[in-house]
Amino acid sequence: MASTKQRQRAEQARQADKRAQRQAAKRARKQRLWSLVALFTVLALVGAFVVAALINTTEPDPAAGAEGACPAGVEEARDTYELADPSVAEDRTWTVSLQACSGDTNADIELELDGAAAPQAVANFVTLAQGGYFDGTGCHRLTTQGIFVLQCGDPTYTGSGSPGYDFGPVENAPADDVYPAGTVAMARRGDDANSMGSQFFLVYEDSTIPSDTAGGYTVFGTITSGLDFVQAVADAGAAGGAPDGEPANPVTIEGVETQ
Repeated sequence: MASTKQRQRAEQARQADKRAQRQAAKRARKQRLWSLVALFTVLALVGAFVVAALINTTEPDPAAGAEGACPAGVEEARDTYELADPSVAEDRTWTVSLQACSGDTNADIELELDGAAAPQAVANFVTLAQGGYFDGTGCHRLTTQGIFVLQCGDPTYTGSGSPGYDFGPVENAPADDVYPAGTVAMARRGDDANSMGSQFFLVYEDSTIPSDTAGGYTVFGTITSGLDFVQAVADAGAAGGAPDGEPANPVTIEGVETQ
């Protein structure tokens, strides 16, 4: 039979084993807890990074307007220019880009100007464009019945603005009075053939414009790209649903490049 001391030592050993097991279980629980904490921390950091990448938290500058918004055309008279000599057109084709916007849509309206067919009108347009005359101007008129044009080139946005001179006569008017979609032509006042200045119109749908005593309208170019932008402006109509008036979606020419 075991002695009393042997039994005591055995009991002490069992108690020591139990304490060791409890301590080991406690350490395991702590390890699992810290592993979960570390996992949640990593997930939280990853989630925060993803959210930050997807959401722009920068406060907009109130003075800048809505992001992507088209700046309004500046309604003002411009410096007086002198009429360019027709030789400036150089009897060649010019490539022109009107950098336009409407609402949150931007487009480059690409034009080809025919310096051989309409030398005075092309020389006039190119000279004004290179002098910054059209920069920041709005297109003040849209017609949606009978004739289908967007008229631009007036810094005063009134339909009466000019570069300080008039010129004429009409060049390169169509004999059949038909102005196909994509035509770029000079605007004028009434039936005065010598009343052209800076205003021009972009034809977005085939239009028949009867000739008057002035002999039609000077066709000096063609839209080669961006006609869909003009058509979209036309689809929105004129302000108040009128057949002839300011575009419901204002259009601004931010700049013009020529080559």
